[in-house]
Amino acid sequence: MSPPAYFLTWTTYGTWLHGDQRGSADRDHNHRGTPWLSPNTRRVERVMLNLRDTPFILSYPMRAIVEQAIRDHAVHRNWRVLALNVRTNHVHTVVDRCGSYSPEAVMQRFKSWGTRRLIAARMTTSTTRVWTDHGSTRYLNDEYSAARAIDYVLNQQ
Repeated sequence: MSPPAYFLTWTTYGTWLHGDQRGSADRDHNHRGTPWLSPNTRRVERVMLNLRDTPFILSYPMRAIVEQAIRDHAVHRNWRVLALNVRTNHVHTVVDRCGSYSPEAVMQRFKSWGTRRLIAARMTTSTTRVWTDHGSTRYLNDEYSAARAIDYVLNQQ
């Protein structure tokens, strides 16, 4: 691994809302060491009422398309995917050799390529929201951190 590697996680649109029982982050709860938001059913209900599109769930064929898009883009950029797991409502990846690209930029490119491939396969439209606006970006500055993230992505999902 040539540090830093990035541990990136993002969700599909409308499937993991602020106040969710599984934990969530907002602008005030998104820094390392800060607690996640407490579960809040009323907040989830309010957020659901304000969704601009229906929640987006990745079917098995969609998951395969998104996975291949991420791998293809990594090859295109000469980035190395150390671990990748595309789930029905979120994606985890550990990637390194990203040069001067920030983790946010890497994540955005992966989302864009995944969306374009889904549109090309006619599994969504250009007006459908596929992903949430942001995601989780963590720097992995040593082999131990990278190994733990890789294990999580590959074996703990």
